[in-house]
Amino acid sequence: MPTEPAALGDGAEAGPLGVLGGTFDPIHLGHLRLAEEAREALGLERVRMIPAGQPPHRGVPGSTADDRLAMAHLAITGNAGLEVDDGEVRAAQKSYTVLTLERLRAELGRQRPLVLILGADAFAGLPSWHRWTELFALAHIAVANRPGYAPHGRRWPAVLSPALDAACRDRITNDPAALRHRPAGRVIPFDMTPLAISASLIRDLLRGGHSARYLLPDAVLDYIDLHNLYR
Repeated sequence: MPTEPAALGDGAEAGPLGVLGGTFDPIHLGHLRLAEEAREALGLERVRMIPAGQPPHRGVPGSTADDRLAMAHLAITGNAGLEVDDGEVRAAQKSYTVLTLERLRAELGRQRPLVLILGADAFAGLPSWHRWTELFALAHIAVANRPGYAPHGRRWPAVLSPALDAACRDRITNDPAALRHRPAGRVIPFDMTPLAISASLIRDLLRGGHSARYLLPDAVLDYIDLHNLYR
């Protein structure tokens, strides 16, 4: 198991890199706005979008991994603050976040601050993830307050499972600057503009012959039409 990361010295050069994974089936404006707002609110140098090749927590996606990767590239065109990583698509194994973070650590080194971006609903389910307790030693975790997530009328982190609460108790910060001082280990909430857009909604619209325009980038919608996806 990875050990707790040490504090960075004053000479640490690269700023925090955001990591946003997902099935992206298809990628839409909610995904992109989450990446953009996380980058700005948390002072991230860039956000790396990572489409899952074989998502372990859901059924077979409605489009192929290569199609979802191509749509992600189209979606970020023109935004220098976002980049796409094909590592999970090209991997032979299931797309477990801990394996992706280990790969990024091998690529970027032990000192680069990594910030795993999660919605509050995904964060609440963290104890069901593969080797979840090791995530804190590999990255910081940023939790977006997403539309409709207010358990018992309160905002995160008011209600967590006992295991997750114990894991996070001494890690929570509200200061984005804290993400630069260590490569991993902090948990930080941030606000996200409510956008009630989901990939399942888009798939349902397209299957029903309805328009999904203005829910996802035009270039992605054009790709879907060209390849007759989700029909």
